[in-house]
Amino acid sequence: MNSEAAQSPSRDLLERILTALVYDVAIESPLEPARQLSARLGAAVWFKREDLQPVFSFKLRGAYNKIAHLSEATRARGVIAASAGNHAQGVALAAQRLGCRATIVMPVTTPSIKVDAVRALGAEVVLQGDSFEGAFAHSQALQAELGATYIHPYDDLDVIAGQGTIGLELLRQMPRGMEAVFVPVGGGGLIAGIAAYLKRLQPGIRVIGVEPLDADALSQSLAVGHRVKLDQPGLFADGVAVSQVGEHTFPLCQAFVDEVVLVGTDEMCAAIKDVFQENRSILEPAGALAVAGLKAWAERHRNRPSPGALVAILSGANTNFDRLRFVAERAELGERREAILAVTIPERPGSFRSFCERIGQRSITEFNYRYADPKRAHIFVGLQVADRAETRLLLERLRADGLEAEDLSENEMAKLHIRHLVGGRAPSVSHERVLRFEFPERPGALLRFLDRMNAGWNISLFHYRNHGADYGRVLAGIQVPPEDQPEFEAFLDQLGYAWVDEGANPAYRLFLA
Repeated sequence: MNSEAAQSPSRDLLERILTALVYDVAIESPLEPARQLSARLGAAVWFKREDLQPVFSFKLRGAYNKIAHLSEATRARGVIAASAGNHAQGVALAAQRLGCRATIVMPVTTPSIKVDAVRALGAEVVLQGDSFEGAFAHSQALQAELGATYIHPYDDLDVIAGQGTIGLELLRQMPRGMEAVFVPVGGGGLIAGIAAYLKRLQPGIRVIGVEPLDADALSQSLAVGHRVKLDQPGLFADGVAVSQVGEHTFPLCQAFVDEVVLVGTDEMCAAIKDVFQENRSILEPAGALAVAGLKAWAERHRNRPSPGALVAILSGANTNFDRLRFVAERAELGERREAILAVTIPERPGSFRSFCERIGQRSITEFNYRYADPKRAHIFVGLQVADRAETRLLLERLRADGLEAEDLSENEMAKLHIRHLVGGRAPSVSHERVLRFEFPERPGALLRFLDRMNAGWNISLFHYRNHGADYGRVLAGIQVPPEDQPEFEAFLDQLGYAWVDEGANPAYRLFLA
């Protein structure tokens, strides 16, 4: 950390933070203990709740501070901004409170919840570009046309100072015992403001940035000593999808940021779940970024001497409801509590049951299989595990039993696409009965089903996914010879599971029969 390089700008920035005009619109967000996460990590974890701000994000601090410092004549010409969403809401609210016109250029990829929220605050929204850079370029052209003042989302000292008031609040709320603060990083405005304040007053506190693996502009820039521009930052955490950190923010980060932690999509999804379990709030991916980084860092530093409080900035809660389906799908993988395996077993009656016995009492989260080869069956299976070590032991056991088994838990194509494509038509399958079952969601339910089934009936199709409900939903194809139909009907009656015959379903006839 080179504090000398940023001594002069940080002294000016400290004064700007102390005189920032943010509390006309912002609240002093609470600093709350995360008791469940603390117990799991063996560390004192705290959440700084910026998701509780009026626009559900910290961004209104910097936006209001910037606009409030403009002269009345300048405000009368209006303001303009480019933003992926949260800064846009901050600018729109600030402009509304201060009585000036606001034009916001947003990427077309921005979640609709953010677009609608900006419009509800009275701003004019222009959708342009696939990323922040495309929106920014269009906003520059519009600025010249409108004569409005541009409000940068991060690369402006008044904006940085507004965000820096979070650091001021942290020291007021926890004057002693803070070991590290984890801050999500996009363009660097939030971390620059917080770091500049904390390092001037309590330099022993570590300031740690957190970035997505596919949007790591600050990490790369710090490594080479100059600002790196990413070709195409990842968009999952759209709030930090920035290709280059700012001219003002980068030297402050060089001087005051101790390190940067990188996390993946699954880790962000797991962090969203962690926060929900703590306080029933649902963060956006960028909003949970700091929690994901805190968890990764704490795991790597479990045995550090004299551990203190670890604080994560919950930066925003503006997410589309539809995105939660994906988040729930990936959260267990992010916690390493689900393993996705590809296993090859012999294609003969009873081999499916034998495989389930090898799995033991582990809860199955997903099972995809479709008959394709008369000799070998390829199964796509998800299992609940304690950690990756358990996954490795299971793979070793399956291979020792002569089965081909591959771990696909880190395979992005498998997680995003293959799990939904397993199956298809099976022209050589005869006398297939296709039924949809509801299994009670408990260990052993599948094995009970297989134990009661005639060993001569071959399973030709099987799809199951745990949806977090009391009942698991299963689609199964079973080859039942005509002479065995009465026995099969008796089997269904005695099974005790709800079922529906889907043989006449057009979806089956069109895609599976």
